[in-house]
Amino acid sequence: MNDAKYIGLDVHQATISAVILDSNGRLVMESILETKASTILQFIHGLRGSLHVTFEEGTCAAWLHDLLKPHVTEVVVCDPRKNALLKEGNKNDRIDARKLATLLRSGLLSAVYHGENGVRTLRELARSYLAVTQDLTRVMNRLKALYRSWAIPCAGERVYAPRHRSEWLAKITEAGVRRRAEVYYQQLDALQALRQQVRRDLLVESKKHTAMPLLRQIPSIGPIRAALLVALIQTPHRFRTKRQLWAYSGLALKTSISGEHRILQGQLKRSKKLLAIRGLNRNHNHDLKNIFKGASTRAASVPGPFQEFYAALVAKGIKPPMARLTLARKIAAITLLIWKKGVRFDAQHLKQQAA
Repeated sequence: MNDAKYIGLDVHQATISAVILDSNGRLVMESILETKASTILQFIHGLRGSLHVTFEEGTCAAWLHDLLKPHVTEVVVCDPRKNALLKEGNKNDRIDARKLATLLRSGLLSAVYHGENGVRTLRELARSYLAVTQDLTRVMNRLKALYRSWAIPCAGERVYAPRHRSEWLAKITEAGVRRRAEVYYQQLDALQALRQQVRRDLLVESKKHTAMPLLRQIPSIGPIRAALLVALIQTPHRFRTKRQLWAYSGLALKTSISGEHRILQGQLKRSKKLLAIRGLNRNHNHDLKNIFKGASTRAASVPGPFQEFYAALVAKGIKPPMARLTLARKIAAITLLIWKKGVRFDAQHLKQQAA
């Protein structure tokens, strides 16, 4: 007799709605739990059989995954963007939990990767660095937008330099606007200092990971990019092929075709319709895409094997943006190869059959 139980959890800040189905899809139990570790574990320990649990990726997903993993057979943190069934019909916590359990039992959920606790500290520092960098960029954009709104040209980076600030502030005649610019400069100084501190912490923590020396061999992958790659990817073995990494990084082509086969003289023949390309996939890790595209832009402008590869693509008639995209895909493939096999970087990896 199959004693498997499938548990769907609809997680909220205060409570969790739990629905349990057996292997035949019959309802076993419904319950409302407090979002508290002791309450959840007491509920799990009261169940028998092999327990398969699912819930959606969200604020508490990492905490709940680590809490439940030692106590159940399987934990699936699913991607809410791919659960179209949850949007159909009536909606409440109990119905959502029931649908999650049903999808888990049917094997129709797309799992979000949660693992490699050894890089948890590095991941948190990487998130802090990326968040502070984003905030800093936002403040810099606000400063330039303020000057442009008063028809003051502000190209370049001199507008941010402390020694030129009095000169720039003097160009603003309106007292209220000048005070606003001063506040932005204070915020800019605070974020720049904080970013330097987080950057140092990130680099110190990254030296504890064996993948860093391997990734640093790759041209255009500096210490910050290498640290962020380790934090975001965690382990290369989660990607079986380079194409899976491309899709996760937003570098995969999204294609479309319909009516692929037809009957010709009683025989099944494949249609000669051309595969339509709809651009790059949109469901991806944006930070990882920025890393590989930034590395590609840098590599295309610095002498070396990557620049030669880029120049050869342009010489074939490929437009520079597409050549940089191809180079970014190549850098991602080489990153996966070197990290998985623990080998040194070789320009031969740029050949078509390599990486």
